[in-house]
Amino acid sequence: MTRTAPLSPFPILDDAELAGKRVLIRVDLNVPMDGDKIADATRIDRILPNLQEISAKGAKVIILSHLGRPKGREERYSLRPVVGELSARLGRPVAFAADCVGPEAEKAVEALKNGEYLLLENTRFHAGEEKNDEAFLDRLAALGDVYVNDAFSCAHRAHASTEGLARRLPSFAGRSMQVELEILTNLLSHPVRPVMAIVGGAKVSTKLELLGNLMRRVDILVIGGGMANTFLAAQGKKIGKSLCEMDLADVARKIMADAATEDCEIVLPVDAVVAQKFAAGAPSRVVPIDEVGDEDMILDIGPTSAARVEMLIEKARTLVWNGPFGAFEISPFDAGTNAIAKVAARFTKSGQLESIAGGGDTIAALNKSDAAKDFTYISTAGGAFLEWLEGKELPGVEALRVNSRRR
Repeated sequence: MTRTAPLSPFPILDDAELAGKRVLIRVDLNVPMDGDKIADATRIDRILPNLQEISAKGAKVIILSHLGRPKGREERYSLRPVVGELSARLGRPVAFAADCVGPEAEKAVEALKNGEYLLLENTRFHAGEEKNDEAFLDRLAALGDVYVNDAFSCAHRAHASTEGLARRLPSFAGRSMQVELEILTNLLSHPVRPVMAIVGGAKVSTKLELLGNLMRRVDILVIGGGMANTFLAAQGKKIGKSLCEMDLADVARKIMADAATEDCEIVLPVDAVVAQKFAAGAPSRVVPIDEVGDEDMILDIGPTSAARVEMLIEKARTLVWNGPFGAFEISPFDAGTNAIAKVAARFTKSGQLESIAGGGDTIAALNKSDAAKDFTYISTAGGAFLEWLEGKELPGVEALRVNSRRR
């Protein structure tokens, strides 16, 4: 039941003439590494169709990305180990240049034939990347004729390769960027109601803007994880030794009052799984939320709370999810998140629900429960996904929009 609309504010590949052109394509190859091995190739898989399409259209495919947060040139952050995996998944050779600007990059680009692939070294090896420096941009832009941004996950950064190039070259959204923008735009602008949001994670302070924006847009806002403890404490509930931001109790009370004004139902746990030690196999028990002991830590929602959320999901037609309900990394504190994820996946698979999830912990939790594959869309973006849901403008997206107006 995924609904997509024409992406008129953003130029897409359908609008581009690529044959014979040098195409600089920004992707996100910031993949988790285990030594020199790729631990998770999800981000590589996402960009393959886009790379293959550009190659098939007869362009010279010049791939830009960062890896990690190097301070200058640090070989442990080199993109060289990614070449083999990228080549294997494309089924074609991928050349590599040991720099992203300068003589080595220029020589490698010059050697490219139409349809061939080249991966340039980590853009963050140069300070000019994160500074969006004009001199660095000059050198980067000189390598291409066209720019394609297929890295939504980096679109909240105003860096040279994510925002600056869109101001220098004819620019287009890549296919995975296009899909992400279409889905998220529809989610916020034209959702099928009722709309339900699940927001979890550790801290209210990191998601204040998200909560404020969502309460104006959704019908039901479920708060879980450590965040829920702050709201419970704000209601006068005892939470023992649970993670909590007591200094934000007044903020939590205001959020609940504002939600009532916006006709948004806020859902908090009514029971919890508690333990006196956060460790695998630690003795735990389920208690009503009013019976949390002084030495207890709330580490997951209880079965009654999970059943209530599952019932709400059954009635919802759109779900957006960011953040787990409990300490999902350790059993038995993963039970609430797992149960709810499976219900959301089942209703999505049956066509009853449109479900969108994003954020690193959320993806890990949904993968752990084997539910991610059945969600309508899983965003690999973390910060960009959150900032979009918060209603913020993303520099990488806005640069494409401005470029579209110029054309």
